[in-house]
Amino acid sequence: MSTIAQLGVPTDAFALRETLPRVPDVAVEAERVVAHDEGRVMPFVWAAGEDLDAFEDALAADPSVENERRLTDLTDGRFYQMEWVESVEVLLHSMTEHGAAVLKARGRDRRWHLRILFPDREAVSQTHDFCRDRDLDVDVEQIHELENRDEQGQYGLTAQQYEAVTTALETGYYEVPRDTSARDLADELAISHQALSERLRRGHGNLVANVLTVKAVEDDRDRTREQTVE
Repeated sequence: MSTIAQLGVPTDAFALRETLPRVPDVAVEAERVVAHDEGRVMPFVWAAGEDLDAFEDALAADPSVENERRLTDLTDGRFYQMEWVESVEVLLHSMTEHGAAVLKARGRDRRWHLRILFPDREAVSQTHDFCRDRDLDVDVEQIHELENRDEQGQYGLTAQQYEAVTTALETGYYEVPRDTSARDLADELAISHQALSERLRRGHGNLVANVLTVKAVEDDRDRTREQTVE
């Protein structure tokens, strides 16, 4: 059965190995993390944090990065395209060989967290063994199997809405008083404050609409059964 695992990877074993430790307050999220035939990875990267100028200076000096290019500059973050050319391909090619795909990669300071779709648990074990044999310090932080119906879509949530809502819950965003601010939550997800607001608003709307609809249907079924019994 298809399995999703979250792997923790040290920065020096993956990407931006010199950049992220130099700017620990900047969080990044990478999209389209795919190893190409020529052994290079060319992702799009969203960066959010206080000192993005220092982040760009660190990028320019990072030997694991080439051809970095800023695509968008917003108030609360910047969007880049770049090439990762060292260390990254070793881990990614191992995943590719075992039929895995990186769904999301988030990095900050000295740690990356990779959310990866594997064909089964055996592929997770094989990837972990591959890393261990090469002295790559990779931790399996979370792992679960997908049911027949995608859990993120169970209540009408997209994967991004699901991540935003569950991360908000885990970090105490819904507590009174809040344990984390909207800005900190956006930084944790490496997205803009506006993107966070949109994901939470739409996610809450989908949850309310779908959960209440499901509950109403279940109540109707219960009443029908009771009337039938009577």
